[in-house]
Amino acid sequence: MKSTPRQQEGVMLLEALIGILIFSLGVLALVAMQAVSVSTVSNARYRTEASFLANEILSQVWIDRGVNYANVASYTVTGGVGASTQSQNWVDKVNQHMPNSTAFPPTVAIATPASGGRQVTVTIRWKAPEATDVSNHTAVAFISDP
Repeated sequence: MKSTPRQQEGVMLLEALIGILIFSLGVLALVAMQAVSVSTVSNARYRTEASFLANEILSQVWIDRGVNYANVASYTVTGGVGASTQSQNWVDKVNQHMPNSTAFPPTVAIATPASGGRQVTVTIRWKAPEATDVSNHTAVAFISDP
């Protein structure tokens, strides 16, 4: 049997430990990437939902515009309270679908620019459970006279 020189004893064990360390760091990096991915998907879901809800109220305003243009102003929402039944129903839907939206209520502002028509600005705010900051989505539409 051949004897190994004393200087080489334990080198294989050291190589194995370094290999396990490198593998462990790789696994930890994958777990961290998975956590970031889940957070990003959750944020995208909330942004999509906010966009859908903003487009929903804007669509209602457009439809009502054709029936009674004077009724467009009744879609105003301030401090999470709607000026009409339709806008209050929409606020309730926002509160149901968006996290912490009751603490950061949605708004629908309707302005009359000098050029005529109405400018409708919809702002939806929410704070995701894992987020530190409040997110928002703003949609602006110009509603012309019929």
